[in-house]
Amino acid sequence: MMERRGIVGAGNWVLDTVKTIDRWPPEGELAEVLRLERAWGGGPCNVLFDLAKLGRELPLYAAGCVGKDSNGDWLLRELAERNINWAMIRQIAEEPTSFTDVMNVGGKRTFFHGRGANRFFCGDDLRNVPESAKIVYLAYLTLLDAMDAADPEYGTVAARALHDLQNRGFMTAVDLVSGSPEQFLKVVPPSLRYTDIFVINEIESGYLLKAEIRRKDGSLDRSLLRPAAEKLLSMGVKRLAAIHFPEGSAALTTEGEFVEMPSFWLDPKQIIGSNGAGDAFFAGLLYAFHEGFPLKEMLRCASASARFNLRHATASGGAPDWNELQAFLRAN
Repeated sequence: MMERRGIVGAGNWVLDTVKTIDRWPPEGELAEVLRLERAWGGGPCNVLFDLAKLGRELPLYAAGCVGKDSNGDWLLRELAERNINWAMIRQIAEEPTSFTDVMNVGGKRTFFHGRGANRFFCGDDLRNVPESAKIVYLAYLTLLDAMDAADPEYGTVAARALHDLQNRGFMTAVDLVSGSPEQFLKVVPPSLRYTDIFVINEIESGYLLKAEIRRKDGSLDRSLLRPAAEKLLSMGVKRLAAIHFPEGSAALTTEGEFVEMPSFWLDPKQIIGSNGAGDAFFAGLLYAFHEGFPLKEMLRCASASARFNLRHATASGGAPDWNELQAFLRAN
């Protein structure tokens, strides 16, 4: 039997305009833009660009919808330059390429998002995933209108698509963005039954437990991390549930192995922005999972990937290559 190899990044493709500003102004007042950068973002883009930078000759595939416009053309060129197969990218005329304006203040960011062509990405767009690929990563649930739509049998269109992918022998990985608890609890649970790898942050894990993971003083209640991961597995996640947060990460496998790990320290003066840090974490985790690393090493690889990301304003501009990542892990 042929060994499957390669990762598909499917879902949101977004042109990010990152504006680093001097302060968040009250309504009607002015703030100064200190730095302006334009780069591609969205879960599959960030994850694939990070993986491509590793330079490990890992087959990478892109799937999604962009506008039939200059920005959509630009994305296809960017994918080609990184040797990412874009045969499953569909250009449409009905909507422009999705965009997000990211306002970055002291490393914290606020997003203004236009969904655009991402509205049209649907289950049919995943029918041509090459059988040689190993993992299909889908993001972001709650921001994909057609995928989030109701399905009479599976709950959502995304859940049906993930079910079909698993039946074809692919492992599935799912990501989302922090939205309202109501939207999260409506859209996400149906997909968990057909998800092998699921990663969320501490805010989203609180939605599941219906309890605040952070105490009123801002500290993390670590006693709730394992229960949150156990809740994800009980809802159907097949292999690995992970939770990441600025202080570290925790993960639980269906075999019962639980690992909690602190983040790698970074001088706050070196933090340029956190845009894409969660995706960088997921990219490191996916690569380590794909290569069969032990759980502890998966989290080390994921945490190191996220740390490199914090040193750049864009979502994937800080991604390390393989030698950089390995040198850092050996030294730490």
